[in-house]
Amino acid sequence: MVWERWQVSWDRQQELYLPDREERFRVMLDVVEAVAGPAPRVLDLACGTGSISRRLFERLPEATSVGVDLDPALLTIARGSFADDARIRLVSADLHAPDWTAGMPDEPFDAVVTATALHWLTTEPLLRLYGDLAKLLRPGGVFLNADHMPESGRPLLYAADETIRRTHRERAERAGALDWDGWWEAAESDPNLTDAVAASRAIYGTDDSGDTHPADWHIARLHEAGFLEAGVVWRCLGDAMVAAIR
Repeated sequence: MVWERWQVSWDRQQELYLPDREERFRVMLDVVEAVAGPAPRVLDLACGTGSISRRLFERLPEATSVGVDLDPALLTIARGSFADDARIRLVSADLHAPDWTAGMPDEPFDAVVTATALHWLTTEPLLRLYGDLAKLLRPGGVFLNADHMPESGRPLLYAADETIRRTHRERAERAGALDWDGWWEAAESDPNLTDAVAASRAIYGTDDSGDTHPADWHIARLHEAGFLEAGVVWRCLGDAMVAAIR
């Protein structure tokens, strides 16, 4: 049960910063099911501990997933959680690298999903990634990206959003949720994760560089990458989910 405990802890830590996290997952899976049916082949991009795949299997038990991430600690938790589940394959790959798709299966995916991850990429590798995803998806397949996509000219609304998030975070911390730094310190102290956390720190260090773009920018770039349609399917002030049909 150690891995289930870490899954729950990760969820609580993420919800400190994303109080609407479950809502975005629900909308994401609504679209996956509507486009790809009850048994989709899904690429869980920057999967972390497998949060989306866990919810995918709960909702669509006949689905299959390939989870891709680089973080050794988060992949260790994912592998422990899904150890006996043949529906998922976990792959370690660096999305910054041009050859990250080398470990992907030959058969195209019905859906590619990712949440709160691609803003860690700078613009050049993100554009290359969008081109790669257009090749990995079947015609008619769907790509969904839920992430920070703030629009300009909304300072008062975003100030209100920050207040809402801060109030939620303070309430959750009083209830015992760990923040980002506290979660990683707790993981490092667990013998099951000590080495993996050290490997994660060696990869990422203190680098938090990346580029954040508004939703319209993502929509335009996805069209340029070869997607037929793209648009916003969910928004909560500074965060949005863009869906694109191949």
